[in-house]
Amino acid sequence: MRLFGSDLSSGRPAPETGAGRKGLKSDALGLFSSVVMGLASTGPAYSLAATLGVIVIGVGLQAPIVTMLAFLPMLLVAYAFRELNASNADCGTTFTWATRAFGPRTGWMGGWGLIVANVVVMVNLGETAAAYGFRLVGRDDLAESRLWVTVAAVLWIALMTAICYVGIEFSAAVQRWLLCLEVVMLFVFAVAALVRVYVSPPPTAIHVSASWFNPFAVPSASALTSGLLAGVFIYWGWDTAFSVNEETVDSRRVPGRAAVMSTVLLLVTYGLVSTSAQAFAGVGTSGIGLRNPGNSDDVFSGLGEAVFGSGDTGLLLSRLLILMVMTSALAAAETTILPLARTVLSMAVHKAVPSRFARVHRRFLTPTWGTVGMGAASIALLVLMTSFSRNVLADSVDSVGLAIAFQYGVTGFACLWYYRKALTRSVRDLVFKGVLPGLGGLIMLSLFLYAAFVVYADPGYGTTAVDLPLIGRTGGVTVVGLGALLIGAVLLPVVTRGHATALKLQRSLLPGHLPPQSACEVTSRYLPADNGSGVGGDWFDVIPLSGTRVGLVVGDVLGHGMRAAATMGRLRTGLRVLARLDLAPDEVLTRLDDLAEQTAHEREADHCRGPAGPRAERAMEVTCLYAVYDPTSGHCSLARAGDILPVVVDPATGAADCPRLPPGPPLGVGGLPYQSADLRLAPGSLIALFTDGLLQAAESPDAGTALLGRVLADRRRPLKDLCDQAVATLLPGPVDEDATLLLARTRMLDRAQLAQWELPADPAAVASVRTGTGKQLDDWGLDDLAFTTELIVSELVTNAIRYVGGPIEVRLIRDRTLICEVCDRGHTSPNLRHAANDDEGGRGLFIIAQMTHRWGTRYTPTGKIIWTEQTLPPSDGP
Repeated sequence: MRLFGSDLSSGRPAPETGAGRKGLKSDALGLFSSVVMGLASTGPAYSLAATLGVIVIGVGLQAPIVTMLAFLPMLLVAYAFRELNASNADCGTTFTWATRAFGPRTGWMGGWGLIVANVVVMVNLGETAAAYGFRLVGRDDLAESRLWVTVAAVLWIALMTAICYVGIEFSAAVQRWLLCLEVVMLFVFAVAALVRVYVSPPPTAIHVSASWFNPFAVPSASALTSGLLAGVFIYWGWDTAFSVNEETVDSRRVPGRAAVMSTVLLLVTYGLVSTSAQAFAGVGTSGIGLRNPGNSDDVFSGLGEAVFGSGDTGLLLSRLLILMVMTSALAAAETTILPLARTVLSMAVHKAVPSRFARVHRRFLTPTWGTVGMGAASIALLVLMTSFSRNVLADSVDSVGLAIAFQYGVTGFACLWYYRKALTRSVRDLVFKGVLPGLGGLIMLSLFLYAAFVVYADPGYGTTAVDLPLIGRTGGVTVVGLGALLIGAVLLPVVTRGHATALKLQRSLLPGHLPPQSACEVTSRYLPADNGSGVGGDWFDVIPLSGTRVGLVVGDVLGHGMRAAATMGRLRTGLRVLARLDLAPDEVLTRLDDLAEQTAHEREADHCRGPAGPRAERAMEVTCLYAVYDPTSGHCSLARAGDILPVVVDPATGAADCPRLPPGPPLGVGGLPYQSADLRLAPGSLIALFTDGLLQAAESPDAGTALLGRVLADRRRPLKDLCDQAVATLLPGPVDEDATLLLARTRMLDRAQLAQWELPADPAAVASVRTGTGKQLDDWGLDDLAFTTELIVSELVTNAIRYVGGPIEVRLIRDRTLICEVCDRGHTSPNLRHAANDDEGGRGLFIIAQMTHRWGTRYTPTGKIIWTEQTLPPSDGP
């Protein structure tokens, strides 16, 4: 990853995911500032001014209870946000969490829904602030001018974008002042309206009645759905507290508390203001009545003077009410840019959008391209919509409810699916991680479907209608809302292509299945990273070696995506080749380190255009653990590169141990030489090899290792069940990093499958070992292989006597192949050559190579072993 450190660059690529690791300013916000962000983002005054009339038109006198009922799904979804944030405090919120729960496709659509809703509502916020700004200075004529409102809206959006660009702390300070004015004026208005109703009521006033709070009095399900969607809109925005989680103190807990507190405060505010406004203005269709179509999109502009009177104090309060709506729209605009920019930042970090949007300002520690880009997109949409059609703009704003319901529904279901394996841990987990988020997601999904295909699809709803092929005339709100989401679906294949390709490559490079081994029973699990950056470089392997031995490998290439997967494939292939040369584990890692370093240098030559950085920056770090187990002796030899250790479980007691292997540097970094360690494993021992991704959800690596040991202590369970239980326990949800677990249960070779002779360096010993070989093969029922095996033994023993001397050991092993091994004290490897016609010797190994399936040499501390393998007759295979 390149860092832009020169003075000419105003930004830098964000580092990694997680709290404080994208380059954003850590610990900038406390609980109070987070609550302010959540409240201000909803824009209580603006939302009520724009929505209360719509709700009253739909449901009549039941507007207060519908406004309050919309709180319920919001609270349920808020719990989903809180639980997901506690596990992964990422500013991408819905995008990140849905990606982890369902994969990159669902995550992209959840993030796209958030982008659509925020960009569209920014247009309306800018217009509202512009219109109320003109009314504040007494220029109602300019407030009705499309040109001047558009110009002023562009300026307001640009100003709010600049404030967000300057820094999160400055933004929070502005929000606190704007919100204080807004909340104070809302409560002054509500109290004044209620006092007027009971002291000096206007002709439109009606006393508060309990029937207003009866949801069953709503005229129809369609009206209730329309009212709830509008109510969802007025609560929307509290999740900004989560979008700034990486800049919040205690990022895993404070945003959750702030969100729940915000929704409860909004419930109180909306319930009080909607009740007082309806009691004062009534639900008439003329004058200040809330059902008056002329006031439906702006109920406060006509109510201010009516509530406060026409005196000097009343006019001042009326102006303050107008100022309240304007500042509410501006505060909402500012806190709409904040989550929008941070969502795009997270999507860029996860490679779902161009990497330019991952840049963070060096000084202000805010997203540069994300903030400016989203502000520019909002201005462009504003100019396009206002120049094209005011009716389309109105329907676009109405369609925001669909995008909101979609985003929140995805988040609710993501929480349920994310924690599905943890729901049985306790009643609290079942309720707060499963039941409540699931209900919230179900309600949001129901609202989305009913509104999109019934309420908003009605050609009479909204201001426009469209004739669609094969469907007919459809409401413009549905067309715009679903059309905006479908654009994201069209972009989906392009966005997720890299992840899908990397995953396919990764899967093709990993073992499709693990072949059965005589040395041990093996099983494995590989979990790719559940984020948009795709799979990483984890790999595992089980390599059959000579003499019934087996090699066990796990490794991890630092990074994600195609490059990590391709590098992993290269190293896995190299390790297999080196392992089949029968090298010791430390020698294998030493040669693999050369390959990793060569790969890093080649990559640097291909991709770096500047001066070479320090070696540590150029290196491609790879961790690897390689173990070789011999079932004839029970010995296991291990070596490691990097901070990676196995867990071994004793078959008799179930006690888990983490052997402290000699340290070794990661591959491709250089440093101390690698060193092997030897263990003796009893039959039935469990050995677990895993990458650090398996421990990512634990409080610490030691705690994770201890938990893995406790799971594996139930050693008599089937190995696959143990592997599944270990993964489910250590990783109850989706993962940020790849995770690999390889389990092996050791076996000892049956002594009936093994025959061994010790011979002196005497030519007469050749005849005796030939006789013993023939008798042993007869006992095993392998008479068909007697001639070739006797010839192999004779040739190898003769060469050992002639060129090395004694003592000599001969061993036959009947496994899936017939293995013949001749061990001597020499350290020189014989070479196969093609003898000339007139050569007297040199044909022995050539003949052996022709008569066997494989042959080779491996070295021991005291000499070498020359081994051969012959294929068993089909009827004699085990």
